[in-house]
Amino acid sequence: MMNTRTFAGGLHPPDLKTTGGAAIVTLPPPKKVVLPLSQHIGAPGKPLVAVGATVEKGQKLSEPGGFVSAPVHASIAGKVVALGNFMHPFGVASTAIVIEGSAEPEKPLSPVAVDGLSLPDDEIRKRIQEAGLVGMGGATFPTHVKLSPPAAKPIDSVILNGVECEPALTADHRLMLEEPDKIVTGLKLIMKVLKAKKGYIGIEANKPDAIRLLDEKVKGEENLAVIPLEVKYPQGGEKQLIAAVLGREVPSGGLPMDVGVVVQNVATAAAIHDAVFFQVPLIERVVTLAGSCVQKPGNYRVRLGTPVADFIAAAGGLKPDIPLAKVIMGGPMMGLALFDLNVPVIKGTSGLLCWSAQEASLREEKTCIRCGRCIEACPMHLLPQRLKSLVDKQKWADAGGLGILDCMECGCCAYTCPANLPLVQSFKLGKKVVLAERKREADAQKPKGN
Repeated sequence: MMNTRTFAGGLHPPDLKTTGGAAIVTLPPPKKVVLPLSQHIGAPGKPLVAVGATVEKGQKLSEPGGFVSAPVHASIAGKVVALGNFMHPFGVASTAIVIEGSAEPEKPLSPVAVDGLSLPDDEIRKRIQEAGLVGMGGATFPTHVKLSPPAAKPIDSVILNGVECEPALTADHRLMLEEPDKIVTGLKLIMKVLKAKKGYIGIEANKPDAIRLLDEKVKGEENLAVIPLEVKYPQGGEKQLIAAVLGREVPSGGLPMDVGVVVQNVATAAAIHDAVFFQVPLIERVVTLAGSCVQKPGNYRVRLGTPVADFIAAAGGLKPDIPLAKVIMGGPMMGLALFDLNVPVIKGTSGLLCWSAQEASLREEKTCIRCGRCIEACPMHLLPQRLKSLVDKQKWADAGGLGILDCMECGCCAYTCPANLPLVQSFKLGKKVVLAERKREADAQKPKGN
């Protein structure tokens, strides 16, 4: 029997992982891409091209808008036909570059291979930054920033997140099976830059084939280990993963670096390998396509900027006899329900779920019965019912004092709530207002100029 580790709290939703046996299929380049200049946490990029410009695949289209920012690259060769505001998957208009593909056959990238592990640390970081890498598990934090912690916070351990705890998603699982060497080398690159002594790959026990394969890949490496984890949501949350693997608790309001740890997704590690060894920019990613409405559910390597409707069509389309009720970008617990299928696949897109009305059924909201299930399930050990009451009453200071900013919006509370309360929506609102109130108070205390 496999020895597994876990964290306190969380729950066990049905895993719905029907595509784990589907090998990655590379889709042909789309005819058009829409590339938002903000596909990451932080400042949007600044465009480097104008309408009418001819661009090559892999060409840098934007420069970072600050240190916490990342460039965007052309995912196809063609002509820039538009530069302006287009709808983003997050539901807001965002500056994007639109490219129409060339009629000429696509030329492959011609990377020059080097031994990335022999490069100086600064050159490794530079290549990662130039490639536009961000966290590909969904958080999209610029990778070069994570690999540049302050000297006062030394890193002793790196954890690769191969958990993929969201129901229905299997893209990371397939990547671990098909590109394990890239993932292990990416881990070594991260450790080299951070001067970390230990590296771990955390994988949930429902992926025994990935655990066996990666365990074989790190055999004989004294500073590397694969850690089997209990199948529980949200086992892939950074703080939960650190608690399970290392038994360390990230303080309230703190970051993993505060306990000497950096966490990266396995897909990010594979992309780091390509960026450092071959200077290949991030222009495509593996995405799970699933749901009862899909003709050919599976895992697809798709170009960034591909409109969702075009992606679904290229992957086999929808079933004509099952009406489509909802499309979710990401997983069912933390993903976003899309309002428009013309929005593009972006760097943080791990999955697309095409659900029927039965799968997407809405439950009627009722009165809280104070059962305490949300408290038991919360992986951050908060009081969800009390926090919702404070948000409803607009008691923002009290909500802040009770730790609303520590909420990771994982959805455990809402999933387990028998009253079907919209808890996550309340906390998203509350967090925004609490942050705005604190900023307003801080600005008011600043000395005013003469």
